[in-house]
Amino acid sequence: MAVLAIDTSAAVSVALLDNLGTRLASRRVVEQRRHAELLAPMIVEVLDEAGLQPADLRAIVVGTGPAPFTGLRVGLVTAQTLAFSLSIPVYGISSLDAVASEAADALELSQGASVLVVEDARRREVYYARYTVGEVGVLGAVAVTVTDGPGVAAATDVVADGHARDALVVGQGTELYPEAFAGARTPDGSPGLPDPAWLARLALARVAAGETLPTEPLYLRRPDAQVPTASKRAT
Repeated sequence: MAVLAIDTSAAVSVALLDNLGTRLASRRVVEQRRHAELLAPMIVEVLDEAGLQPADLRAIVVGTGPAPFTGLRVGLVTAQTLAFSLSIPVYGISSLDAVASEAADALELSQGASVLVVEDARRREVYYARYTVGEVGVLGAVAVTVTDGPGVAAATDVVADGHARDALVVGQGTELYPEAFAGARTPDGSPGLPDPAWLARLALARVAAGETLPTEPLYLRRPDAQVPTASKRAT
């Protein structure tokens, strides 16, 4: 049996893991527009690479953002539809949580350490959340607890408001806005984009701890496309 993880918050990405949390196959395409076109074929590809069928899946994990409306919705609807058709559970988890957990593992952070995750929100802004590192749980997933955020703001404002103080700062935002985070601790070898394999590991660890993981999307902004208001009558 295997677990399929999907994330469309910052890229179109999928991963397939076995019961021990080992990555069997994965795909990622950094794309801001063709989520619906790319995602389904990528799921087929990872299943084929692992020699598995959809019926071999025991759960699906999906990133809930934050992210823009359209791309995030494609991942969520795909995960929900596939899980419904297979009669298996679907778990949602913040994409920023996964980056924080991966960073804590990759950087071998001790319990109590602080991590600030900053990801691209476009419009010269970042999505951010600050975490405290906890214990290592099921499948080697490091527990992380949100202490501030999630939010969206200009990178300079995130720093000015003190979110990076005494924290390691990780995520794609540090690469996009190096001048804003010049005075922050941005260690080499830290993760950038969310990895769906870490989404799955963290989600399964939280499920094992008795947590409920809904798939409600985290947008933080209203969608760009709005229903037009009624036209005013000409007089």
